Amino acid sequence: MIARRNLFEQLPTIALEPKDFQVLHSAEQFRHHLIQAIRQANHRIYIVALYLEADDAGQEILAELYAAKQRNPQLDIVICVDWHRAQRGLIGAKQSQGNAVMYESFAQDSDNPIAVYGIPVRGREVFGVLHLKGFIVDDEVIYSGASLNNIYLHYQNRYRFDRYHSFHNQYLADSMIGFIREHLLSHPAVNNLANPSRPATKDLKTVIRQFRTLLAQASYQVPDQPVTQTQIGLTPLVGLGKRSNRLNQYITHLIAQAKEEIIICTPYFNFPNNIANQVKKALRRGVKIHIIVGDKTANDFYIPPEETFKTIGGLPYLYELNLRRFAKANEARIASRQLSIHLWKHDDNSFHLKGVWVDKRYMLITGSNLNPRAWKLDLENGILIQDHHGHLQSQFEQEFDNILQHTQLVCTYKQLDDFENYPAEVQRLLKRIRRIKADRILKQIL
Repeated sequence: MIARRNLFEQLPTIALEPKDFQVLHSAEQFRHHLIQAIRQANHRIYIVALYLEADDAGQEILAELYAAKQRNPQLDIVICVDWHRAQRGLIGAKQSQGNAVMYESFAQDSDNPIAVYGIPVRGREVFGVLHLKGFIVDDEVIYSGASLNNIYLHYQNRYRFDRYHSFHNQYLADSMIGFIREHLLSHPAVNNLANPSRPATKDLKTVIRQFRTLLAQASYQVPDQPVTQTQIGLTPLVGLGKRSNRLNQYITHLIAQAKEEIIICTPYFNFPNNIANQVKKALRRGVKIHIIVGDKTANDFYIPPEETFKTIGGLPYLYELNLRRFAKANEARIASRQLSIHLWKHDDNSFHLKGVWVDKRYMLITGSNLNPRAWKLDLENGILIQDHHGHLQSQFEQEFDNILQHTQLVCTYKQLDDFENYPAEVQRLLKRIRRIKADRILKQIL
């Protein structure tokens, strides 16, 4: 236990005044905050997300960025999105050239075009994507697991619920921008998606492999500052792949060193073995655990029964079966309230929250889904907060009260639907997956 505690104590930390941290409580509030920050930017804006969608919300964000550049041509604006995701249409939709068409159009119509860098983490999207998060405007880091489109930004009637945090700190902003410039933009595998003459993926195969190797070794450069009793400590973390993944290592240690309470948020109940094992050990130690997860109908892959079923629509049911098995195995702990499972559901909105909170002292703000795919394939990051004197406790309690208002407490595994209650087409799909033993493979990449 001492070794684990020292592991956190030995981390380089950035000192932050509690007044410079803010929790945002809704997708709509996040959208307004981001737009206001862009409008007030003086010298730099760095946007990093899985995608910037060619829909109303995505166009609004890109238009705001171009307007900011028009007002101040010296403004340093960089956008990074996943290379593959930007060049295809939505899953299940007709084939298209994706969001890159919008980036090209904006660039062609402007005297001050903005580069949108495509980051290819792997040669094919299914085997790894850019899942880094962070919107840096001047010295503010706005961090969320959300990407940029209508549903994530609650632009119309529906929203996808995430977590949203703001840090005002030059050292944190510099550290995250330094990583982008040194490890992403400088590599020949990274190209401007707003340029119609960009190379094809097949022509980048060799450099993409080299790029991934370098990314797996990359880390944030963090100044080690003394943190006083009136401050909190911040450490940005990044990870890629199974080996030497610092983000995964610290998530594992975070759960392993818990003494009293763990809160875990994840949209997809499919823990990697490391987390599953540490959760079991924590329960045996008597640690109280809260797991907040989306109901299957709040999963972004869920397809309502009245709509045409597609194979991807089987995923929420696979996750629910995982959760039901876990709940059944821990029925006694659920009954004693040592283990609390909170199912989130709010109308036809969806759930995308991630993060870990331990003993009200350690908080990991992250975009990682805490699943095998995030653990092995995607480029992920997070910000570890050390708050040993409780400066942020009231803000986090307000955040979790806000999260829990649309949850139902699972009192028994029987509350969760079983296979026999699923629609016929779902049952046929799951039987076929089991018959060919594909479920293990799917759990690793989805």
